[in-house]
Amino acid sequence: MKEETTKGKLGDLLFFNLTRAFAALTLALLVGIVISLIWSALPSITTFGFGFLTSSEWNPPAERFGALVPMYGTIVTSLIALVIALPISFGIALFLTELSPTWLRRPLGIAIELLAGIPSIVYGIWGLLVFAPIFGQYVQPWIAKTLGQLPLIGPFFNGPALGIGILAAGIILAIMIIPFITSVMRDVFELTPPMLKESCYGLGGTTWEVVWKVVLPYTRVGVIGGVMLGLGRALGETMAVTFVIGNASLLSNFSLFMPGNSITSALANEFSEATPGLYTAALVELGLILFVITFIVLSLSKLLLLSLEKNSGGGH
Repeated sequence: MKEETTKGKLGDLLFFNLTRAFAALTLALLVGIVISLIWSALPSITTFGFGFLTSSEWNPPAERFGALVPMYGTIVTSLIALVIALPISFGIALFLTELSPTWLRRPLGIAIELLAGIPSIVYGIWGLLVFAPIFGQYVQPWIAKTLGQLPLIGPFFNGPALGIGILAAGIILAIMIIPFITSVMRDVFELTPPMLKESCYGLGGTTWEVVWKVVLPYTRVGVIGGVMLGLGRALGETMAVTFVIGNASLLSNFSLFMPGNSITSALANEFSEATPGLYTAALVELGLILFVITFIVLSLSKLLLLSLEKNSGGGH
């Protein structure tokens, strides 16, 4: 018995140290990536300083670089994708868990998961060859005649109907992240204890009231996690955005119809032909900025979760 107890303690000690080593390795890899990015981007950081973030100029022959256009394109396309994808994903997940007939839930769920497995380059090719012509010929003129005539937001929806551009890239990203957010929402909605929902129904609650007052409060952490997963995918997407955003380092106006650029598309288009030195360092600094943006988004989501827990009494 003593020998078995000793073996059990050794096994526990080995397992504890092994898992701690894996956690330390993950942290070391993260620190190593950050240090390597900063080191490689140091020539650009020392040359341009904070002006790199505020300049819209991107002129490789003159070695003058600014990150404003790629940063703007990355943030705006991701926000457009999130604004479009969030209500659609919520509606699909709600339908699958609360309203769908039993015979339809499984095939529809499988279809959603298959959409999540489509390679991004396929979305990009489809967006360029199929979506962009239809979008430019039929949808953009209609948007310009309706939303483009409204005060305040009108300037965002004016310009030539090219089919490609920041708005088109945002819509393609929305189509890409809908399956991810939907799958997570559906899974966490199904974790809600049936007794809680049946209690609300028994008190006369409607389906919407059950979802809003029972399901969402119970699964808010998972829902926000799914949204952040989709936003992270949108921020880091490369090939699909490269195909449809237009790849123009210009910021002449704030029209979403105009071609633009993102950090990932700039890296994909220019890194292979960048000359060693300041050009390569500027591209690496773009990668570092994308890393910082992603870190800020994840930090804000964590703060939001902590705030929700505190307001609901979970922090006491």
